[in-house]
Amino acid sequence: MLFRQIRETETSTYTYILGDPTWHEAVVIDPVLESVGAVLRILDQESMRLTYVLDTHVHADHVTGASALRARTDAQTVISGRAAVPCADVLVEDDDFIVLGDDVIRVIATPGHTPGCVSYRWRDRIFTGDALLIGGCGRTDFQGGDARALYDSITGKIFTLPDETLVYPGHDYTGRHVSCVGEEKRMNRRLAGKSREEFIAIMTELHLSEPKKIHVAVPANQRCGMLSAS
Repeated sequence: MLFRQIRETETSTYTYILGDPTWHEAVVIDPVLESVGAVLRILDQESMRLTYVLDTHVHADHVTGASALRARTDAQTVISGRAAVPCADVLVEDDDFIVLGDDVIRVIATPGHTPGCVSYRWRDRIFTGDALLIGGCGRTDFQGGDARALYDSITGKIFTLPDETLVYPGHDYTGRHVSCVGEEKRMNRRLAGKSREEFIAIMTELHLSEPKKIHVAVPANQRCGMLSAS
């Protein structure tokens, strides 16, 4: 199995490469436009053919590399059917799956950060995008965010997985690379021991500034990462 985690430093965003060495097929999860070159170099070094580009949601803090990777490879772009991204090749729903060699990647709908958020489960790990972060979670104050839905997604879906399931988030602003379900259930400062009402109150009081790239990133990502509508 091939597994790589790439960190884009400006937005602290993680891109993931998963590969099947028998069939020489790979998928990429949440590629950042600035990391496309690094992704292509790794695929070339490992003699992997990119088959799918998976986004967990319409990102607000960076432009996805989905369109750029599709243009350079034969890959199909994948995103939730609830994300309102008509340019994507494959629109997925809860409990769908993406084939990777002899394996599958399971789609788990985890709305709340945005209505179209999904997580991807592969083998012993789950890629949670901005739904569940290490010690925290995604914000819910724009893009149709809903703290109630996010609490239900995390506690009712992600936290029902085995405790040893590895959690790979879409971001970490302190450089942490991985957590696990059991650790997040015990230690997550916004969720551990919190009722739904307590969680909603915490999210309501965050008062965060908007992402610096939101006005560029959101419209571009609704076009699969194309910076121009033309």
